[in-house]
Amino acid sequence: MSIVIGTVIGSGIFMKPGVVIQYAGGSTLALVAWLLGGIITIAGGLTIAEVGVQIPKTGGLYVYMEEVYGKIWGYLCGWMQTIIYGPAIIGALGLYFGLLLANLFYLSEAWYLPLGISAVIFLATVNSLGTRYGGSIQTITTLAKFVPIVLIAVLGVWKGNEQVFSSGSPVMDQLGMGAAILATLFAYDGWMLLGFVAGEMKNPAKHLPIAIVGGLTVVTIAYLVINFAMLKVLPASEIVSLGTASAGKVAEILMGGIGAKVISVGILISIFGCMNGKILTFPRVPFAMAERHQLPFSRILSKVHPKSRTPVAAIVMQVILAVIMMVLSNPDYLSEMAIFAIYLFYIMAFIAVFILRKRRADLKRQYSVPLYPFVPLVAIAGSLFVVISTLLNQPADSLWAIGLTLIGLPVYYILQKIYQKG
Repeated sequence: MSIVIGTVIGSGIFMKPGVVIQYAGGSTLALVAWLLGGIITIAGGLTIAEVGVQIPKTGGLYVYMEEVYGKIWGYLCGWMQTIIYGPAIIGALGLYFGLLLANLFYLSEAWYLPLGISAVIFLATVNSLGTRYGGSIQTITTLAKFVPIVLIAVLGVWKGNEQVFSSGSPVMDQLGMGAAILATLFAYDGWMLLGFVAGEMKNPAKHLPIAIVGGLTVVTIAYLVINFAMLKVLPASEIVSLGTASAGKVAEILMGGIGAKVISVGILISIFGCMNGKILTFPRVPFAMAERHQLPFSRILSKVHPKSRTPVAAIVMQVILAVIMMVLSNPDYLSEMAIFAIYLFYIMAFIAVFILRKRRADLKRQYSVPLYPFVPLVAIAGSLFVVISTLLNQPADSLWAIGLTLIGLPVYYILQKIYQKG
């Protein structure tokens, strides 16, 4: 449960409340979006856990796609994680960090980008020196991230007097429930790592569903309480107007200037730790692909540092792409497109449960999805709703993400020919 909670809780809960209210069209629907996002995540976690137990190999989603659907789908999934998902998530976190750090010291908007880029480069350097350094940062920041959550939740519910439940207002730019849930899914992101630990548990059939349901239920309740507390302190329209600064404003109202600083530092540490975790893990996908000659410049990308044994070239490549995205875009856009792109493959991973059960009917499973087939169907239906809604509401952005993913196909066939000749 601690792995689940520590992996999932990061920056989204502090950065996304205003966006979710704006997209949903009001505070009541926003709270419903956070709840539905949690339900989809719990159903997805329970489903992927069975896939992970049946395919006990390192690589996660990339390997699941390859094992169930074939090499091309595995490649496209890895390509998407390398080109879109990994860099976009790191870039979004870097920009959120830069925004909050600049606001903490009353710096102008001109500082947002350089501060965010500096944080990304610093963490990339630390993780290149050795996994133990990145791991140490992760341990410290995981403990620190709960301080702002508990303080805002408890004091907000206790002291706040605003009307929580309301419909839209003139500042709302209503995109619908699908867009609102997509925004919450960035805050729930990270649950895919649950499948990695499944094969290492002594009794996964008993303990895995408890860890997943328990951990993600705690996260969902925490997110609902945080949003409820913020809405008790600030009107929904003001949370939308303040955007990423809304959590800091709530803290200032509840605890004064010093209290707000403490909360802001806690949120910064939470984002810093989340970003560190992504930089620690995401480059492992392009590194694994490069080892199999599945990316351009594979000979370079597959190299490890002779002393630290870290995939330095893969880390550098991911950071360069992240910095380019940071310069060209904004954190909300990057986070939403990353989640949209990854959910295209999550849906296929959920469907894989049905395929694997049919393909391996005689195999005794260490773990089975509870309430099968209802839970996988909830994960599939919820994810399809979000993906289709995003396609309808943001067609240009969605097609851009799909197009970048499909560019991987000609790259795959060209590399196949090159290495077959070699």
